[in-house]
Amino acid sequence: MGIEQEASRRRTFAIISHPDAGKTTLTEKLLLYAGAIHIAGTVKARKSSRHATSDWMAIEKQRGISVASSVMQMEYRDCVINLLDTPGHQDFSEDTYRVLTAVDAALMVIDGGNGVESQTLRLLEVCRARQTPVITFINKLDREVREPLDLIEEIENVLGMETTPFSWPIGMGKQFGGVFDLRANTMRVFRPGEDTRAEDLEVLEGLDHPEIEKRFAAVLPKARQEIELVQTAMPGFDRDAFLAGEQTPVFFGSAINNFGVREVLDALVELAPSPGPRTTLQRPVAPTEAKFSGVVFKVQANMDPAHRDRIAFVRICAGRFERGMRLRIVRTGKDIRTGNAVSFLSQRRDLVEDAYPGDIVGIPNHGVLRLGDSLTEGESLQFTGLPFFAPEMFRMVEVMDPMKAKQLRQGLMQLGEEGAIQVFRPLSSGAMLLGAVGQLQFEVVMHRLLEEYGVQARLTHSKFTLARWVTANDANELKRFMNHNDYRMAMDVVNAPAILASHSTELNLIQEKWPDIQFHAMREHGGQVFTEALAD
Repeated sequence: MGIEQEASRRRTFAIISHPDAGKTTLTEKLLLYAGAIHIAGTVKARKSSRHATSDWMAIEKQRGISVASSVMQMEYRDCVINLLDTPGHQDFSEDTYRVLTAVDAALMVIDGGNGVESQTLRLLEVCRARQTPVITFINKLDREVREPLDLIEEIENVLGMETTPFSWPIGMGKQFGGVFDLRANTMRVFRPGEDTRAEDLEVLEGLDHPEIEKRFAAVLPKARQEIELVQTAMPGFDRDAFLAGEQTPVFFGSAINNFGVREVLDALVELAPSPGPRTTLQRPVAPTEAKFSGVVFKVQANMDPAHRDRIAFVRICAGRFERGMRLRIVRTGKDIRTGNAVSFLSQRRDLVEDAYPGDIVGIPNHGVLRLGDSLTEGESLQFTGLPFFAPEMFRMVEVMDPMKAKQLRQGLMQLGEEGAIQVFRPLSSGAMLLGAVGQLQFEVVMHRLLEEYGVQARLTHSKFTLARWVTANDANELKRFMNHNDYRMAMDVVNAPAILASHSTELNLIQEKWPDIQFHAMREHGGQVFTEALAD
């Protein structure tokens, strides 16, 4: 197949949700139904020897949460599916935002008992801003959850999206009978406790089927009434509205029981778009272009602790990737070899021979690739949209054993480069400063320093509470500003300068005093803008 045909087969999407909505469980079951794994990991039973395939860090296995985005590739119905599982916890939202720049669609998981929660809303706002199509899966129907009509209304009111149900539940909790496929006019009967692929799912034709009447008499009248209301009062599926992120197809099910999962997988294949054009500072890039281009949207250190490696996750935007090809790092102008590039099934890696637009490939490297880097066959293209947000919490970090100071610095720089936390080097002191969105980020970094680098460190209070990256049209003015404020200046991992402040009033006074300096709460492009300004 050519590039155009291969690109049309790709479906690249992220799973987003509030913590504990069942996102990682659904990820496991999607892999199960696509044939990528034979037995799904038990996510709740953490004392067992089996853990979720997509959770590979020690701390994830201990706590039962996802704190790193993971990538899985599988084939289903002649489509190549690239599935990105993201952290649900809001303290790791920055990693999730960056992952959402690398996908063409999103699967939103909602806990049927809790409805729309804060983190769901925040992530959906990112999708809406990028006009990312969203498919919704309302989970945990095997429990006593909220009324389906109430959940549908909440999605529309809170998330501001039109809904179009593709299926509808018959009962819930102990009386959950199954879901009715509104398009096929069939009912899939629920059977709890499935741990492997269910090929013999019972399907009954039509709501007036005598077996449905006999077995689900207690909940059928209400379900019939709701289905009639949904079919007459709610809009039909509008593909253009869906692709613009304005309408979401809704499915119901129970991921832990493998129920409703196949329907979601089918919808992703049938409804989600194949890769489209991507934006660069220079020009739009079409996926069907002959020459390769891609962007690094994630860097992960120590996926294999035995090798202390760093993997750059590259979203292919155009052309064909071939193992061993020489690619240009646009930021530095240097070339990189790709003979050891890999594809993923979470922690399992395979050498990749070729890949196409929409695919995610991992390139092992020793720090030459950074978040936001563009890779091409020579053309200077800078893909845009990869965000870095100013931290909201700061801590000083000190090593317990002075002999391990080098390992601490190395570990922090690597963790900073992968985006796990933001690391700043104050110009006026030797102690490293960590910046985070939430407290859990600090805990994870301390854990990883000990587990992956053998460094025991402690965090101490910092007087700083906010930061802004600084630039100026006049490089000399920027240097003058930095010299004058050296006691509160710091450099991040890409040597972008930032001003640190103890409170917003202090920052406002600095901004008033220096009108020719630009202060940024977000940066892009791996610090390219800042380092160029400093180099003059």
